[in-house]
Amino acid sequence: MRRSQDKIQEKVQKILRENNIQRPPVPVEQIAESYGIEVRYEPAEEELSGALVRKGRSKVVIGVNSFHHPNRQRFTIAHEIAHFLLHEGIKVHVDQDFRVNLRDEQSSKAVSWEEIEANGFAAELLMPTEFITRDTQRFQTFDEQTKQRLANRYRVSKHAMGLRLANLGLDSPV
Repeated sequence: MRRSQDKIQEKVQKILRENNIQRPPVPVEQIAESYGIEVRYEPAEEELSGALVRKGRSKVVIGVNSFHHPNRQRFTIAHEIAHFLLHEGIKVHVDQDFRVNLRDEQSSKAVSWEEIEANGFAAELLMPTEFITRDTQRFQTFDEQTKQRLANRYRVSKHAMGLRLANLGLDSPV
């Protein structure tokens, strides 16, 4: 698993360099656009966060649930970018063949390696190790107010920030 995390971190560092991103919040829509991916916001059922739909190599769309909080939408976009870069998706036939990755209630449980990897990629993209390490050097511990300030800076939820700090070994698990 560590090897996978290292590869994800290297891939994200490359994306950040190529897009000249040096501080948070990471503009995930801009990154999607740099890959020729169209991001569409549409209302959807609560349990569906988003989807990545590919029509061959010519048309790629990330659908995002417009009812969700903007921070959750950002995570969804980052998660779907991960699927675009790392996974083929399942083939679906609806008049024509498409490849689809869904981010729904089931994928949020992270029971498949693809979902675990996509979640890890999304966390690294939204809260890059390099940025977090730099931004947290002055802290010994992270109280709720500090976590919220960091979450606001990175435009993620406080819960996501707490998990990220714990996963990086900077704070105790949430």
